[in-house]
Amino acid sequence: MSDGDNAVPALHDFEPDGDDSAAEILRGLAATPKRISPKYFYDERGSQLFDAITELPEYYPTRTELAIMRENVGEIARLVGPEASLIEFGSGSSLKTQILLENLVALAAYVPVDISKEHLVAAAERIAALFPDVDVLPVCADFTQPFELPDPKVTPVRNLVYFPGSTIGNFQRPQALALLQSMSRVATEGGALLIGVDLDKDPEIITRAYNDAAGVTAEFNLNMLTHLNREYQADFDIRQFAHRAVYDRQDNRIEMQLVSMKDQTVTIGGRRIRFSKGEHILTEYSHKYTRAEFAALAAEAGFQVECVWTDAEGLFSVQFLVCTADN
Repeated sequence: MSDGDNAVPALHDFEPDGDDSAAEILRGLAATPKRISPKYFYDERGSQLFDAITELPEYYPTRTELAIMRENVGEIARLVGPEASLIEFGSGSSLKTQILLENLVALAAYVPVDISKEHLVAAAERIAALFPDVDVLPVCADFTQPFELPDPKVTPVRNLVYFPGSTIGNFQRPQALALLQSMSRVATEGGALLIGVDLDKDPEIITRAYNDAAGVTAEFNLNMLTHLNREYQADFDIRQFAHRAVYDRQDNRIEMQLVSMKDQTVTIGGRRIRFSKGEHILTEYSHKYTRAEFAALAAEAGFQVECVWTDAEGLFSVQFLVCTADN
């Protein structure tokens, strides 16, 4: 397929329902504590700010995971074997994905899965242009819900689900288990999962990563409200909210919050939402795991840890798991 016929991959669209977004936001703001899904971070400006966060000296996960991938990709490729189908939950054209695409042997297909159609198509087209010999099969779906895999031109020997970036940490334990079970169904017995997992460590290191001196993370967090103002007819006064990131030792997680600086009322979608001074909106969890904790969680979902790679300081891990469940 080096003649360029793969330049515009055909989209497999399961038409995830985006009409309920406003209702979802309002349900979250009616909860105790108030909450908004971290997916609303990622408008164009939010994506730019997150890219900037990954370059900050305090923010270790991205550069550490990249280094682990580069140092161990040969062993990863050996464990995966030839003619696998690479299925990425949450599409991207990141360096981490490209490292795999450059090193996996005789890849049967690359299947990026994402709920954001515009982002998915753009990412798939970039990958197809960079790797014209790879069968790129983008799937627009909510990967937390069941979806069907497209049929590649070459029948894969096994499915490899890829979930980089420690995104598993954004889910509370029950939701993380449900997502891993979904990945197990996609991998099928004998398939595999390659996943980034942020490790439990000194809380000071974690806290600094989410409270950078330059204030980029604060701007990223507050930009969510700008996004809601623009897209969901809200009227948040950004000046009256402040970023806060605190570490919860009991649950081994960072909680990102937006704190109301005064008693105030915000309107969104015609609904009035009251805030007390000091009340916060929970915008993100980031759970950290010990190796034993994650292995136990993965085992519940039908995965067995086969190999774990970490940096010298033990800050982050990339883990290769084999699916043992008969789906």
